[in-house]
Amino acid sequence: MQPDQTTRTPLSQAALAAALLRPGGPWQHVQVLPAIGSTNSELAARARDGGEDGTVLVTEHQTAGRGRLGRGFETPKGSALTFSLLLRPPVPPARLGWLSALMGVAAVGAVRRTTGVDAALKWPNDLIVPADRRAEPAEADGKLAGILAETDLSSGSSAVVIGMGLNVSQTRDELPVPTAVSLLGEGAAELDRSVLLGAVLGEFEELYTVWTAAKGDAEASGLASLYRELCSTVGREVTVHLPDGELLETTATGIDDGARLLVSGPDGERALSVGDVVHVRPRA
Repeated sequence: MQPDQTTRTPLSQAALAAALLRPGGPWQHVQVLPAIGSTNSELAARARDGGEDGTVLVTEHQTAGRGRLGRGFETPKGSALTFSLLLRPPVPPARLGWLSALMGVAAVGAVRRTTGVDAALKWPNDLIVPADRRAEPAEADGKLAGILAETDLSSGSSAVVIGMGLNVSQTRDELPVPTAVSLLGEGAAELDRSVLLGAVLGEFEELYTVWTAAKGDAEASGLASLYRELCSTVGREVTVHLPDGELLETTATGIDDGARLLVSGPDGERALSVGDVVHVRPRA
């Protein structure tokens, strides 16, 4: 499938502001940039300078995107929904790690509802289309989006920047790796990035309101159960690539209350945090 002239309509800052900004809502400022190296890096710098809680930064073209472990990526102009949020949630710092999971749950809900693509989550921070739900027969899951959350506690109030890059209208040749997929390629019913952003932020707002009211308690707010329900990693045989080069062949058994992946092993269950692993990949 090829993108037509309507699938890469430029984003309108005025239209997004009119749709997202309202008194009492979480979004206080929306900015669309024609190009930038990294929306996360820009908002992290603004956070250190006292940037406003509830800032949404979107770009038409991200030229130096960053993923986990410093992995870089770039997408063709207008083909992806690339944005970051700056938030200062009133929750204990120990619970801030759930924000990337909250973004994942919001994005899955928005993609399913808006596009009809049956997305899921891969621990810790990817949106995927599982192999058995792909538009065409496939042997592997397809990565649809990546999420990166960064926390800054140095300013006295906990600032978190959460970014997401969602593949929207890339053709097969425009995707960076064979395991990547786009909404276009998966037969999405909606490819308007403004509509998609509004849907993601609408879902995020609902979850965030409940989560912050519960002081960041993912169990009490229901966030943890939603994440477990949507996480396709749980219950699968996986290979965990550890930083020292070791490969751990194991079964993913669950997600604990700290958003860590639980895996079975010869010595019993083990909890892995995001920083403990390089990759978690399903075994054939």
